[in-house]
Amino acid sequence: MSDSETTADMDSEILDWYHGLHNRMLDLVGDYAGNERFLLEGDSLLLHCFEDMKIDVEDGFQLLHAVYVVERFLETLVRRLCNFHLIFFNENENLCVPPYNFHLKPLYLLARSVIIRHLKCHLPKSQPHIDIHNFSSTDDPTFQQYLESSGIYFVMCHDGAHAAIESGERFSELGVDDCTWQKVAYRTMIRRFISAGFNVALINAVEVRDTKVMTMIVEGRRGDIVSSTTKNYQNTPKDSANGVPENGLKKLSLNNHSDHVGTFLQSLPSGFPEHHGPGSLLNGSPTSANLFTERLSLVICTLSQLLTERPELAPLVSAFLLHATLLSHIPLSARRMKEVKLADKAGNKEYRQFLEDFSVTARATVDCSRWVQHFDAMGTQCDVVDLIDGRLFKTVLSAVQGQLNATTLLPEEVLLEFNSCAKILESHSGVELRLSQQHDLTGKVLEPPSDKRIIPSVLQFSNGVFDQHLSSIKIDVAVRDPSNIDGRSTRIFKEISHWHNARRPIDRMKVIKIRNDKQGQRLLKANQRYMDEMLKYAASLTNAAGKILNPQTITVQKGSKPSPSAPIVNAKNSDAASNMKGNKPGRKTPVATGKELAQASRNSKKDAYTEKTFSAWATMRETFDKIGDPEARYQRITTYLQDLPADKSKILSAEIILYRLQALLEIWSRLCQADKRGEGYKIVALLWNDIKTLWKMEDKLTKTIVKHALEVCRILGIPSTDTISTTALDQPLTFTFKASLATSSNLSINLPAREFQLLHCGPYMDRNMDSRPDNRVTFNPDGWQRAVLDELDANNSVFVVAPTSAGKTFISFYAMEKILRADDDGVLVYVAPTKALVNQIGAEVQARFSKSYKHGGKSVWAIHTRDYRVNNPAGCQILVTVPHILQIMLLTPANAKSWAPRVKCIIFDEIHSIGQAEDGVVWEQLLLLAPCPIIALSATVGNPETFNDWLAATQRSSGFKLTMIQHQHRYSDLRKYMYNPPKEFAFGGLGKRSTFGELGLDGVPGFQFFHPVASLINKSRGMPADLALEARDCLTLWQTMAKHQTPDYPVPEELDPKVSCPQTIAKADVIIWEKELKTLLSFWMSDSNSPFDKVLQELSAPLEVLRSGQLQSSPANYISETVEEIDPNNFRQTALPLVTDLHERNALPAILFNYDRSACEQIAKAMLDRLERAETSWKETSPDWKSLMKGYEKWQATRNIKGPRPAKSKKNKDQDGERLSKTDLEKDSADREGSQYELFEPSAPREEFSFADLQKVERTEMEEYFRKLEWKGVAKWLMMLLTRGIGVHHAGMNRKYRQTVEILFRKGYLRVVIATGTLALGINMPCKTVVFSGDSVFLTALNFRQGAGRAGRRGFDILGNVIFHGISLDKACRLLSSRLPDLNGHFPMTTTLVLRLFTLLHDSKDSTYARRAINSLLSQPRLYLGGESFKDQVLHHVRFSIEYLRRQQLLGPGGEPINFTSCVSHLYFTENSSFAFHALLKAGYFHSLCADIREKPQAVLRQLMLVLARLFGRRPCRQSDSEHIKEIIKRSSSIVFLPELPKKAKRILQEHNQETLETFTTYVKTFAKQHVTGDDRTLPLTGLSVGGSHSDSMHALESLPSTTARSHFVALSGHSDTFTSISDLCSSTRSGIFLEKAVIPHLDVPATAPLNAYLYDYFMHGAVEPLEIANGIRKGEIWFLLNDFSLVLATIVTSLANFLNVEPMDESDMVNIMGQGDVMEEEVDGEEGSEAPSNISSKLIKAKVLEPLQKVQKTKKVVPDSWEGQADIDAGEEYISSITHDDWMDADNQSNSDSSTNDEGLMDVLTAMQMLKATFDEKFKAMWA
Repeated sequence: MSDSETTADMDSEILDWYHGLHNRMLDLVGDYAGNERFLLEGDSLLLHCFEDMKIDVEDGFQLLHAVYVVERFLETLVRRLCNFHLIFFNENENLCVPPYNFHLKPLYLLARSVIIRHLKCHLPKSQPHIDIHNFSSTDDPTFQQYLESSGIYFVMCHDGAHAAIESGERFSELGVDDCTWQKVAYRTMIRRFISAGFNVALINAVEVRDTKVMTMIVEGRRGDIVSSTTKNYQNTPKDSANGVPENGLKKLSLNNHSDHVGTFLQSLPSGFPEHHGPGSLLNGSPTSANLFTERLSLVICTLSQLLTERPELAPLVSAFLLHATLLSHIPLSARRMKEVKLADKAGNKEYRQFLEDFSVTARATVDCSRWVQHFDAMGTQCDVVDLIDGRLFKTVLSAVQGQLNATTLLPEEVLLEFNSCAKILESHSGVELRLSQQHDLTGKVLEPPSDKRIIPSVLQFSNGVFDQHLSSIKIDVAVRDPSNIDGRSTRIFKEISHWHNARRPIDRMKVIKIRNDKQGQRLLKANQRYMDEMLKYAASLTNAAGKILNPQTITVQKGSKPSPSAPIVNAKNSDAASNMKGNKPGRKTPVATGKELAQASRNSKKDAYTEKTFSAWATMRETFDKIGDPEARYQRITTYLQDLPADKSKILSAEIILYRLQALLEIWSRLCQADKRGEGYKIVALLWNDIKTLWKMEDKLTKTIVKHALEVCRILGIPSTDTISTTALDQPLTFTFKASLATSSNLSINLPAREFQLLHCGPYMDRNMDSRPDNRVTFNPDGWQRAVLDELDANNSVFVVAPTSAGKTFISFYAMEKILRADDDGVLVYVAPTKALVNQIGAEVQARFSKSYKHGGKSVWAIHTRDYRVNNPAGCQILVTVPHILQIMLLTPANAKSWAPRVKCIIFDEIHSIGQAEDGVVWEQLLLLAPCPIIALSATVGNPETFNDWLAATQRSSGFKLTMIQHQHRYSDLRKYMYNPPKEFAFGGLGKRSTFGELGLDGVPGFQFFHPVASLINKSRGMPADLALEARDCLTLWQTMAKHQTPDYPVPEELDPKVSCPQTIAKADVIIWEKELKTLLSFWMSDSNSPFDKVLQELSAPLEVLRSGQLQSSPANYISETVEEIDPNNFRQTALPLVTDLHERNALPAILFNYDRSACEQIAKAMLDRLERAETSWKETSPDWKSLMKGYEKWQATRNIKGPRPAKSKKNKDQDGERLSKTDLEKDSADREGSQYELFEPSAPREEFSFADLQKVERTEMEEYFRKLEWKGVAKWLMMLLTRGIGVHHAGMNRKYRQTVEILFRKGYLRVVIATGTLALGINMPCKTVVFSGDSVFLTALNFRQGAGRAGRRGFDILGNVIFHGISLDKACRLLSSRLPDLNGHFPMTTTLVLRLFTLLHDSKDSTYARRAINSLLSQPRLYLGGESFKDQVLHHVRFSIEYLRRQQLLGPGGEPINFTSCVSHLYFTENSSFAFHALLKAGYFHSLCADIREKPQAVLRQLMLVLARLFGRRPCRQSDSEHIKEIIKRSSSIVFLPELPKKAKRILQEHNQETLETFTTYVKTFAKQHVTGDDRTLPLTGLSVGGSHSDSMHALESLPSTTARSHFVALSGHSDTFTSISDLCSSTRSGIFLEKAVIPHLDVPATAPLNAYLYDYFMHGAVEPLEIANGIRKGEIWFLLNDFSLVLATIVTSLANFLNVEPMDESDMVNIMGQGDVMEEEVDGEEGSEAPSNISSKLIKAKVLEPLQKVQKTKKVVPDSWEGQADIDAGEEYISSITHDDWMDADNQSNSDSSTNDEGLMDVLTAMQMLKATFDEKFKAMWA
């Protein structure tokens, strides 16, 4: 095989490999990187920027424009909180050249060198956090060292794919067939990075959306590389390996170039002659005012070498030197030059050759180390970025050089500087330069094309509320509206129906529109079932035992604060005392009063009850005394104490704890005798904890108990207390305490008391954080919690940041109770980010509160999501909802005078969701619109101070004070481990849980303890503020630091625990010590000479220990002939060994997080399969099982012969209701047991093969769960999994199944749940252990903290475990040591929001609430989080958004909403697609398309689907995917890439974009004229000012007028203030003007990247599998994507029906209008129990045939005062699919009738939309079922 064939095969292999990689579109910072640093590959950056077609490279080398584009891109990343380093590889230098311009390679390479030099000089000052490095290649050892030290998370680079070039002939003109060599080179580099463990973000897929940077993340597997690709890749075209393609041009010799540079630098003068005045780019400092700048020196050095070799270049050199001189004097605004076309071909060739020669020489000079060292040493300002202005050079050539009067055309100072430089050049080259020297390069000045477009005047607008804010904006307003804005054809919009309120209310029957008894009964049953489920759900949330709280009955108490639930207040004998007052001696003692007698009776009963309680305890203690095993005895005593009622516990707890100490002492004594003290310290820790518990029971302690407890402390040598007080009376124990029998000599712990506590008692330490009693709550709140209560009582807003399990939950319920007690009208809204959290909070509210109301229609609580409602959202006092729904309710005009003013408080839970790319803007808008104080809660905010400043400012402008309250400490500590699975696993059942007193997983094979400080491998990242150390971590750290301290780096004596910690250590003491240790460690960390590395190395040592045993057996003594080999990277194999270990160490319940939905299910299936196979194998070989089955079969055969068993007695009574004696109870119990087989179920999993805790849930309850899940169509394997104690939880699962998993997990029945990250977001699923099972792009610092927070259940676990499973040590270190990402906001003033505000104002008749909302929003000083304070720009943006809405005929001149406002407003969640849809609707495109819906339905629907798929749900493909179009189409029947829009639709959208462009161009120009002053001459990233400041005009140069709106840097390439596209406008506006492309209503047509045809494809074939295989949609995402589109269709149908005043359909049909799977589930609920499950499934996939829509007679409808009780429109008509296949034809021959303004044509559109929705939903329902 030839070398060329081998290379071709390698190229093909690389391209195929890359095409097979998966990718995701992610928010780079918010969803992926956070604050993590990434590597930005330099040549990828340059290629991406050099491909900007606005840069003039071919006709005039505009270097400064190219630099500006690079800096603007980098500044875009920096402004959006990206953290990156810029890395260049010498081997990649050719990769920065756009392939279509490869013949200009020398120019691009010069630009590359100049940009590198410029950034290296200026970035350290302007952006010190951005490092820039050069390496020879990716294999450079120094680069490998850099990777190890820098903590790079991923790499951003190009993949060599290029967008379509406007000039299609350019590739062939260049002699370069394609750019395959570049693709191969980039993708080989990508492969190297992926093989090294880095994901890759594509720079050529970057899309800036508002404040978010979206891009493709390409995922691969570490080590995925073959030997053939390790060879150096080709980084130039095959036919131009030497650089420039062979085209006959003379090559320039650069021999001895370094020597020439050295000679030049030595002879360089220190300054100009005395008479010379320095140019503006000369360093302006007093000491070096006359020194050459680096740019001018570079020009002279380069030109001198060119002249030396080719003296005939003198005229060109002279012109170039003058051009270089002018660059120092001409302002940037005056350098927009006309294009000069060289007339002669030979002259053009000579000019090109000169530029290339100059570029090659100048580049060699800039890259020369001598040059760099010289100018770095001089300290002069590096200004080489303005080295060449090609247009100015050509202008000088044509207008000055060679002119006889050349010297008269220029200012004197320019001539003086030119002459000085010319003399220096002459001294080096021996060639004299004169401006009069003639040349043959004649040129013709081309006049720029005149812009004939007339920017229209702004339309008239006046609105009283908005005018007061917009009065400062001065604009020219048209005298009258243009003809295309016809007021006669407009229609005022009224919100008649509410599309979002479609779900039938699950409330009182009167709210439901009942048509017949059968339907009413069905709805009633559904309501009862739902409420029953909510009660069970609520019960599981209250406590572990599943006992439901008795809801607290709330009564209105004006001005009162919430009170603790059911306070127990003891009566005082004050009355009796007062009766004795005034009694005189000798007088007869009065007879006891009734109160006194009652009190005496109560005291007598109390004494009797106490005596009876102690008697029962004595009886039970006798049972305990008979238990010989002290561990078992301890467990029984503990269980008994936990189960005691509160009143008995108060009497007995002190004595029971003392009695329990004896069992612990016995265990410790045995261990001491066996010389195993080290194994027994966990027992002493339990002893210490029990004694501490006793000290807290001061009112219950007797002198005897205190005496024995102190004796135990003395014997063990553990600290006691000297401050304890006892009750006045002593009481003898009911047992003999035996501690006195032991001697103190053999039971001492033999450890210093403080060291013992720190090592072994950390989890048991007192957690008191300034806790004090407070009558507002039932517990003793910490100091920070009391501060929250104070703010709430003052009706202030509060922002609370506290970690999971710290105690934030009570805040919400305190605020709720406050609202409920105040009156019957106030409303509190609880906003949660997910529906799952909404359901949870609703259930908790139901369990906590009840209230009686005077009037009907009121309720304590309600739930409202897009899918469903529970109770009456407008009639409740506590509304639990999601952000979108609250936004709708606040902006609904009908609520402005009724509901919205009643909102008194809004709780924003998980407030960090504001940073999300998708819904974050809605959170931000809600915070700005909030009409009341707010409560913002979060555990994970990276920049709380910044967020608080913004939030406080927004609240202040609304008249509310906001306080931030932070608490940084979890209640229980988390201990981290790395898991190393066994090589072999033999499973024969679950082993015994015999780990008495064990905490954590220390000592378990395969689990390596991970000290948090060991994660600090990247010093540059610093130490995160929330890096938590438990007590033993602090001790270990102190010991290690003390061991490695040096005289220069000592550990202060104050840090010795003997000094820093008291005798009895509490958690608060550890926190103070931890802070001091971390402060010293941070200092060491920042100093490379410190012992930090030695400390890190020692603390990391345990992580390097490999698993000792290769075989793991369960149970431990199990011997099997079949041993399973374990692949450590296969989670399906490693999960069961891991969970088995957790079971045996009593570390369950556990949640295994895997961020791939399919992987979650695969892991669960594998565990189920392994458990079932093991159980089957055991049953086949176990004699015990065979004996049991034999007896069971015999019992079954004979049980029917026996008579019926007596009925079970209830509540310890016989059939006559008499209470049974103890003997009778025992007999009854024996009768009920009957037989050992009574409860035996052979098919049920055996305990040894199930993780389920069968004691937690009754069998009948489980059967009920299974029955309901079966009705839901839940897969059988998922239900079988539940019987094994394992559940799966992710957003794609059936909702009822998810809720069942949550309930059973909280009850304790399920002990293993495998879940995605959705479970971590606020869901109450506490566990003992969290396992991160497998890496993912979604496993970020934020998600890690959210997930890890589930571990360590407050009230259940004093320590939580966090395990890294299948995650590299580097990634684990990164997760632990990374800072939380800073929150960044969005620009919330979207065009849709402006439109909705006008609707709110107009339809509420200028209500007070509406005016206040608008005034609050437009008065914000800093509108969005992370943005600057630019109020003027915001107001201008609002004014021109109004202008856009006026021109689109959505607003009238007074701000009244008109025409299709409903459609656009209801599609707010699809902005900007909604405006594109409206443009087509307004232009009559849909009318024309749908006119033939009855004659050609199939063709019309297909065309309609194509258009909508182009507008909504747009998913870009990688640009590289288009390279495989032919191959993909050939091998797949699917439509992978979305076809182009029909020509007419495309034209309409382009016209819409053009009109939008004109509107916002006027905005930019208007704002620039009024508010932007000064010259636009500062580069955006480095802040370097360029250009001169010469005030005199140079008429000879004939520059074009300066631009107003466009950046002067971009104008260097000749561009005017006429913009070609919205992208052009947004990317090239001058500095000082805010303009975000994402908030301008437009849609890129054509799209910048190929679009995925998944929607269109699914509509055509209705199959799911092709979407996954051909379209590359992940299986777990398909349902949600289709569901979103179904929602879009439903919204369009409802909006059009609303516009046409179509009669609403009945309530039951509204289920379909939302297109939600959960809503479809509710339909099944209504049928539950009425027919078989299979029939229910068939109902889901059977399409209904609805009645055709009928137009209603035009009668005036009344806009409701409130949205409740209003039936929504269901225009979900479906059609009978009886059309033949031949009808599927093109719909190009559409009706040409113009029906855009008549309702008949719109009715056709509505009908077509209904038919499309029916067809799509039919397929979607089939897939869902």
